[in-house]
Amino acid sequence: MTTGTERDDESGDDAAYDYEVSIDVRLRDIDFMGHVNNAVYATYLEEAREAYFEEVVGVSLPDIGTVLASLEIEYARAIEADESVTVAIGVPELGTSSIPMRYEVRADGERAATAQTVQVLLDRETEQSRPIPDDWRRRIGSARR
Repeated sequence: MTTGTERDDESGDDAAYDYEVSIDVRLRDIDFMGHVNNAVYATYLEEAREAYFEEVVGVSLPDIGTVLASLEIEYARAIEADESVTVAIGVPELGTSSIPMRYEVRADGERAATAQTVQVLLDRETEQSRPIPDDWRRRIGSARR
């Protein structure tokens, strides 16, 4: 994975993507058909989400209490083994304890998939949801354009 950058959406969609990160395609990502296996897309989203949290929010996902509450992927086309992959992320609106995220997975600049996830913050001791800290809200808000 390489360093992420903030950016505008170039796909022409109404959804805004405020952040983009490059993803390394590994040999183990490729299936017998010669393209990235569909299950690996979820891993690419996870890598992009971790980079977003580190660079935008200033925290590392393994160090905080969160769970992935939902994941939805819509595939547009296969990613070939030799293509350059990026994942663009946008956070449309924050909940009390939930962080919905939109993604566009791109191969050589073309949309390969769109996705949505919801992260929920948890108190590790009580295993109950907890509110998003105000400084996270400010950082996420300032990343939006």
